[in-house]
Amino acid sequence: MKFNYGKIFLLGFGFFGVSVIWGVYNAFVPIFLANKFGLEPALIGFFMTLDNIAALFIQPPVGAWSDRLRTKIGRRLPFIIIGAPIAAFVFGLVPLASVLPLFVACTTTLILSMAFWRTPVVALMPDITPSPKRSQANGIINFMGGIGSIISFLGGAKLYDMNPAFPFWLGSGLVVIAALLVLIFIKEPKEYETRENVITNTFSGFTKFIGEHLRIFLGSLVIVLVAGVVLTFLVPEARTIGAEIGAPAYVGLGVVLVLIWFVCFYAYYMAREPIQAKEKSAIRIFLAIFAWFVGYNAIEAFFTLYAVNHLQMSESDGARLLGHMSLFFVLFALVSGFLGGKFGRRRVIMTGIILMGGLIAAMFFIPAEILTIQLAKLPVLGAIPVISLALMAAGIAWSLININSLPMVVDMVEDARIGTYTGLYYLFSTLAAIAGPNINGWIVQLTNNNYNNIMLIAPIFMLFALLLIMGVRRGEAKKG
Repeated sequence: MKFNYGKIFLLGFGFFGVSVIWGVYNAFVPIFLANKFGLEPALIGFFMTLDNIAALFIQPPVGAWSDRLRTKIGRRLPFIIIGAPIAAFVFGLVPLASVLPLFVACTTTLILSMAFWRTPVVALMPDITPSPKRSQANGIINFMGGIGSIISFLGGAKLYDMNPAFPFWLGSGLVVIAALLVLIFIKEPKEYETRENVITNTFSGFTKFIGEHLRIFLGSLVIVLVAGVVLTFLVPEARTIGAEIGAPAYVGLGVVLVLIWFVCFYAYYMAREPIQAKEKSAIRIFLAIFAWFVGYNAIEAFFTLYAVNHLQMSESDGARLLGHMSLFFVLFALVSGFLGGKFGRRRVIMTGIILMGGLIAAMFFIPAEILTIQLAKLPVLGAIPVISLALMAAGIAWSLININSLPMVVDMVEDARIGTYTGLYYLFSTLAAIAGPNINGWIVQLTNNNYNNIMLIAPIFMLFALLLIMGVRRGEAKKG
């Protein structure tokens, strides 16, 4: 297998299209929900987590399914052929939906179809890339995805002012073009065969797993429900959960705890192979992925509020500063892939963790009046305060971590299992995307809305990630 930069850039167009869709979705769907349909902020927040929930339950089994599928055009491409056109079509209908049920139907179909083909298209990268070049290839496709995000934010805003439907139609068109480029120019290797003893991690396998462990399944459920009742009597704060979701205290808390319990049970089923393995490198890196994504989400989800409440800046300035971090992640993506290939992925990831954890911790200790000192004003980036330099460096650090993590995961298994482990990568990163904002939100609330504490929580999770990655002994580029 030879490394072909052209094919990787063409595959990157797939990520480009996906990033445009999600950028437009995250920017404008909340506006529709609030202004067009009059939903409350709490319901909007829940609605905007549905994509992560869908990804949690769909992407891992689909990844395992794509490992086993055999067709004339390959094992990954059929998912793109089915998922991409559906996603493009319903995305174009989203701004045209005049009633809430139709809007929900369109967005739900979009979320399900995007989750259906995300893991297979990601797994195509290691499929067509020799092991020593996978970090560089991941840097390329993330660079293309970053360009798509920038276009969705900058170009989408201008198109939205012209007509609210235009950014959505742009996203639909780009996904169709991206999918066609992948289907026309990317050819899958035909030599992969699935072994009979491979753990498949499918939906049917999950139901069978529940049947085989029914006592544990029901016993742990009873424990969770009892714990919910006890907590409502012993912890006053726990009673507010029921009130917030419009139910009695014990019912509301019980629902939340049951959902958490079910997700944990499902996660154990999907990750049982690396959990039970004698050599623990795989589960260590998955837990490290969870930890550093929780830390990253602390910054991404709450930075605008941090800027407003701690730095006394405007919402737009907070969003612009966060954009500085994203921009430098994109600019450094290709370099990070090269460094991972040259110096070793684990070493580069550890460097990124130390750098990012240190930078964020520095933001916690440095007074707000120093962080907001303006150093310069640039044409594209705007005002550059002291904190902007830290965020730019954090973007570089995040690229060192993120670009090299997926190649490290897929190189822990034989090529016939790439889809399964790609799905596990998204399982743990998605769990972090769901858990991270909730963990950090509760910490801010329990500390009297002190948003500066997010700059302390993130380094703690980065420290956990560092300790875990230090114990990883596999995942470097394979020889040959």
